[in-house]
Amino acid sequence: MALTETIEYDKIEIVGPYKAVQVRKKNVIKKDGVEIASTFERYTLSAGYLDGNDDLVDTDISSEPAEVQAICNAVWTTDIKAAWKANLIANKPA
Repeated sequence: MALTETIEYDKIEIVGPYKAVQVRKKNVIKKDGVEIASTFERYTLSAGYLDGNDDLVDTDISSEPAEVQAICNAVWTTDIKAAWKANLIANKPA
């Protein structure tokens, strides 16, 4: 009887005008190669955040799987980052 645990990134979606990347991570437990249990985690990545000077700081995606990094790098263009920054500044709490 061998139990194994693996992680799969089984759903990656790009949503909204600022290309947020939603990721679903599936944790799978298998017994002798047959899935016996799984759990899911979801999280969202945005192109960045504002620092104290209202400059956009890119989101650090270095710990993300290569597949997620590739998608973020493809969709977070200069134009998207500029629009996201403008949105963050426009919606900043007073």
